[in-house]
Amino acid sequence: MTALLRALLLGALLAAGAAQAQAPAASAPAAAATPLPDDSNARRAQVQPGNNAPMWRAVKEQGGLSTLPGAEKGVLIQPQADYIVAQGNAGEAWREVRNRWIIPYGGSLLLIVALAIGIFYWRKGTLGGHVPDTGRKIERFTPLERAAHWTNAGAFVVLAISGLTMAFGKFVLMPVIGSALFGYLTWLLKTLHNFVGPLFAVSLVIVIVTFIKDNIANAADFVWLSRLGGMLGDKEVPSHRFNAGEKGMFWWGVTIPGLVVVASGLVLDKLVPGFGEVRSEMQIAHMIHAVAAIGMMALIAGHIYMGTLGVKGALGAMKTGYVDEGWAKEHHELWYDDVKAGKIPAQRSAQPLPGAPRTQS
Repeated sequence: MTALLRALLLGALLAAGAAQAQAPAASAPAAAATPLPDDSNARRAQVQPGNNAPMWRAVKEQGGLSTLPGAEKGVLIQPQADYIVAQGNAGEAWREVRNRWIIPYGGSLLLIVALAIGIFYWRKGTLGGHVPDTGRKIERFTPLERAAHWTNAGAFVVLAISGLTMAFGKFVLMPVIGSALFGYLTWLLKTLHNFVGPLFAVSLVIVIVTFIKDNIANAADFVWLSRLGGMLGDKEVPSHRFNAGEKGMFWWGVTIPGLVVVASGLVLDKLVPGFGEVRSEMQIAHMIHAVAAIGMMALIAGHIYMGTLGVKGALGAMKTGYVDEGWAKEHHELWYDDVKAGKIPAQRSAQPLPGAPRTQS
C-alpha cells in the first residue's frame, strides 16, 4: 500500500512538471499584453534588443585626460559630420557608403569592362596588319618617353593590385586563404601601396609633361570621332601621332583621374600639411580616392588591351621605341606624312631592327 502511494505521488509530481514546462507557450499572449515598464532604457531593451545607442551617447559625454597627439585627441566616438546627411555616427555612415556603394558598384564596373573587352576581342580580334611591313623603321617613342611610361605603368600595376586586394579581398580572397594569411597579405600590400604611391605621383607628372604636347585636340580628331576611328570598317581614319581615342585616354584615363588619385592619396598618407588631421577629412579623401582609382582602372584596362592584344605591333613600339613605316602609315598616317616630310624630328632607319622581318616594300 505504501509503495502504491509513493508511485501515485511521483506520477503527480511528473505531471505537474510537464504542465509547468508548457505554461510559457500557453501564456505568451498574456505576457505580450503586459504593459512595458516606464523606464525608456528598459522599454528599448525589450522592443529593440541590441540597440546600444544610450551607452555610446554616454561614452561621448565622458571626459578624461588624453596624451595622444592630433586634432581629435580624446575623441573616442566620431561626432556627426557636416557631409553626412543620414542620422547616426559619421564613421558608420562612411562605412555604409564604402561597403554598399563604392565596393559593389565599383566591382560591377570593372567586371563589365572586362566582359566588354572580351567580347570586343572575340568579334574584332587584333587590329592592324593590312599594310605590309617595309623593313624601314621610324622612332615612335624616345628612351625618355619609354622610361617614363614603363615606370608609371609598373607603379600603377602595383597600386591597382594592392588596392583591389584591400577593397575586394575580404569578399573574394579571405574565404579561400583564411583570415590569418589574408591579414598578412593585406598588411604587406598596404605597406607596398604607401611606398609605391609617391613613385607613381612623380612618374605621372613626368608622363604628363612629356606627352601633353602631342595630345592637344585638332581638326583631324573631330574627323576621327565622326567616323568612330574606323571601328566599323576595315581602314583606320588618318591621325597624327595620337588619335582622338588615345588623346581621350591621356586626359580622362590618365591625367585627370591620376592627379585626383595622387592628391587624395597624399592626404591619406598625411603628406599634405593642413589636410587629413581629422577623421572626416580622411573619410572624404578615401571616398574620392576610391572612386577615382576605380574609374582610372576601368579606362586603363582598355588602354592595356589596345597596347597588347588589341593592336598588332603596339607593344613592340613601346618596347623598342620603333615601328615599321607600314605600321605608321596604317595607324597614324598624318604623323607618318609629317615624319617623311621632315616636319617632326624622328630617328629613321633603312635597316630593320634585330629580329624584325625582312620584307620588300
